[in-house]
Amino acid sequence: MNRLLLFFALLLFADGFAQQADFLKIGRYRVAYLNDSLKENSGLSFRNGRLYVMNDGGNSSEIFEIDKSSGKILKTIKTGLTNIDWEAIASDSLYFYTGDFGNNAGTRKNLKIYKIPYDNNSAAQEIPFFYPEQQDFSRKVINNDFDAEAMIVLNGKIHVFTKEWVSKSTTHYVLNPELADNQAAEKTESFRIGFVVTDAAYFDGRLFLIGYTKNTEVFLSVFNESEPGVFFSQQPKKYYLGSSLSVGQIEGIEVDENGVYISGEEFRTPLGTAKQAFYFIPADKFR
Repeated sequence: MNRLLLFFALLLFADGFAQQADFLKIGRYRVAYLNDSLKENSGLSFRNGRLYVMNDGGNSSEIFEIDKSSGKILKTIKTGLTNIDWEAIASDSLYFYTGDFGNNAGTRKNLKIYKIPYDNNSAAQEIPFFYPEQQDFSRKVINNDFDAEAMIVLNGKIHVFTKEWVSKSTTHYVLNPELADNQAAEKTESFRIGFVVTDAAYFDGRLFLIGYTKNTEVFLSVFNESEPGVFFSQQPKKYYLGSSLSVGQIEGIEVDENGVYISGEEFRTPLGTAKQAFYFIPADKFR
């Protein structure tokens, strides 16, 4: 999305979150500025202890391995796929999953997730889907509730968390990664989170959802899993991470036993530019 358009759109997006947030400003935890080829990075994912990132729509369909200590690019994987609007990356023991489901205008009828084998010896598979609740496909740029940028793979299912511009909530949908036919995303739960969700991570029974508000405030909400695949039955722990004006447009999060890894793309506004950056917050800050 045009960065200037996004800036003014965020100023019009009313928040109104209910939960009190703890301060955990991530500026002090910046590891590095990312390579210019990752100016529009979106999503982070671990596979076998290695950290991967990609770029969103309008960019290549490559997947990059980055050093989790320095943010430097270690490897580039060419997928040969089409990147209409890739927004999230996840993985399991056999595949990368890239979510081509960015839908800022609310008009898309070709939402899909690519299932990409690690061995590169077989073709990627498409997992097409739709939201059965969406009946209106008229153009409503950043004024619809059927956008998404966050995804995890858990218990053999794909879990998508929506970016809801109107309701200021997020809805948890579940997809079957084994289906090649266009499938209806299964709505399981919703939560009025108070910001637009831009990425998700799961670790040790906790769901991490990150995103921003109309005032360019960046937030992280951490939910406890109350039963397998259920997260929104309890209030989360919420953290204020800073402003996009200084930390960048935050688009990626991943978690391991050491802590939380966060990435932001370049954020340009009339007030200046925040470069694309990579952050690491030690695990003890979340206890």
